[in-house]
Amino acid sequence: MISTELRSVLHDIADRAVAFRESRGDAPHRPLCTYAEAQAAFAADVPERGVSIQSLVAELEKLAEPGLANMVGPRFFGWVIGATEPAGMAADWLTSAWAQNTGNAHATPAASACEEMTGRWLLDLLDLPRQSSVGFVTGATIANFTCLAAARGEVLRRVGWDVEADGLFGAPPVHVVLGEEAHSTVFSGLRYLGLGAKRVVSVPVTEQGLMQPGAFAKAIARLDGPIVAIAQAGHINSGGFDPFQEIAEATHAKGAWLHVDGAFGLWARACTDRAHLGRGLELADSWGVDGHKWLQTPHDSAYAIVRDAEAHRRAMLIAASYLPEGKERHPADYAPELSRRARGFATWAMIKSLGREGIASMVSRHCAQARRMAERLSAEADIEIMNDVVLNQVAVRLGVDMEGTVADALTDRTIARIQRDGVCFVGGANWRGRQIVRVSVISANTTDADIDRSADAIISAWRAEKHAN
Repeated sequence: MISTELRSVLHDIADRAVAFRESRGDAPHRPLCTYAEAQAAFAADVPERGVSIQSLVAELEKLAEPGLANMVGPRFFGWVIGATEPAGMAADWLTSAWAQNTGNAHATPAASACEEMTGRWLLDLLDLPRQSSVGFVTGATIANFTCLAAARGEVLRRVGWDVEADGLFGAPPVHVVLGEEAHSTVFSGLRYLGLGAKRVVSVPVTEQGLMQPGAFAKAIARLDGPIVAIAQAGHINSGGFDPFQEIAEATHAKGAWLHVDGAFGLWARACTDRAHLGRGLELADSWGVDGHKWLQTPHDSAYAIVRDAEAHRRAMLIAASYLPEGKERHPADYAPELSRRARGFATWAMIKSLGREGIASMVSRHCAQARRMAERLSAEADIEIMNDVVLNQVAVRLGVDMEGTVADALTDRTIARIQRDGVCFVGGANWRGRQIVRVSVISANTTDADIDRSADAIISAWRAEKHAN
């Protein structure tokens, strides 16, 4: 393609992207079509002849936009998903244009150096041990997997077993200790690593889903041999934090490895008025955290952070005669991918755009907005907030005066109505035996007015379903 044609295509894409973003504030916060309708829209035979980029872009926009959730909108509270802010998006566009397959520092020195420096920034912002290594991965699932791979290798190495060379056949069993309400991505990582999702020691939790004080120490004291412990920073429903100081002391007394699943909660460490929540988690051996949540990077961005860089590298190293070696930090040595995009540029851009103050301010604002949402909703006589709103999560129980199954059914219908109305988007979950509305405040675009408007929409939907019952 000649430069004039490329310029025309990119200008067209830029115009479409700007128009899309400008329309998101008042657009419904749900997809406008169902999955079945999207399937039907995309259904077609393999094209026999190619078409121009301009025409396929126009067609893709027409086919895709009805099925896009408004995840960049100011009232999207489903799951815990950031809004992909412009600085990171702009850097990501350049990253696509630069087309750097980022595995090796000799082949991609700029991308590799950017990741190295950005990793240092992350350690500083999150106040984690500065000697730690940072792998740039896709999301918290792979961040946890990567850290747990390092953990598995190191605890087995300490008892004389080289799992990277000899695998798990005949290896000493590895005990895994975690809370009863650990996140599902942790169990995925355990499955991928051959440690098993069911072969775990589950520690009883409090009403907030956090490991009970003293219970972890009792559980790990009964174990011998290689042990990996997993704690949580930011419970998916309550937003709460495990008692890290106590967990770390008991873990290290057994010579075990402590990993922290901090997908979004680890960012509390970057905020002065929330940092106390994560006190003691710096004593862990590894941490998983997302960039595409609170840092607002484009999706496909997370960080596997490991105190012992050599354990990290042993677990992830990809060696081949055609891959240059040397003293440089090669990105592929710290992530389970050799071929991948240069994720560091977007993270660099978001940190550069926000700065330490901007990140702290955003986290603090979202936590205050979550409390505002909880106060607005709990003013209704039959609505209860089930969690201590310490972070950005609000767990909402509807129909507190109703029989459980009736309230659960009404809650499901209320969530469907909220999503159908489209003023805001919320998710649902089953927690402590009840169906709840789960609100996650994490979009950089959310204002206090959006919180109030969304609270009104949730209450209105609840009243409508209750009276229709």
